[in-house]
Amino acid sequence: MKHTLSVLVEDEAGVLTRIAGLFARRGFNIESLAVGPAEQPGISRITMVVPGDDNSIEQLTKQLYKLINVLKVNDITQTPCVERELMLLKVNVSAANRAEVLEVAQVFRARIVDISDDTVTIEVVGDPGKMVAIMKMLSKFGIREVARTGKIALTRESGVNTEYLKSLQAKVS
Repeated sequence: MKHTLSVLVEDEAGVLTRIAGLFARRGFNIESLAVGPAEQPGISRITMVVPGDDNSIEQLTKQLYKLINVLKVNDITQTPCVERELMLLKVNVSAANRAEVLEVAQVFRARIVDISDDTVTIEVVGDPGKMVAIMKMLSKFGIREVARTGKIALTRESGVNTEYLKSLQAKVS
């Protein structure tokens, strides 16, 4: 199972290196990693997606707390969250299929950020499922390049689990 960890750390040189080293020593692969300033000056939030079972993630969390500069670790996998990712896609186009590529981008509420005679660069923001879906739709045109951020997430203060609501809506339909 993939776990999403939200880690608050002091914003100092070498913190990310120590965390990555801890994961490497324990044989964990970090599938997604995003780091940026948090709500307080001098504090950064690291959002990581890591495969592992509940016990191994619990042990990893305990090890993270032992590191200097780690302030708080939350496994937010089962917590209602708002999750987002950013992706840039450079897609092959021709005069014959340009309109179709632009239509796919519009359906996914993506933005065209660059255009040339033979490519279109598209900016997509959304949940990780949206990223997979648009890539699948555009792959038939030929994807030249992809740049993707790691997943970022914040817990929902409302406590509303949108994934649960989606599953209910699917059952009704």
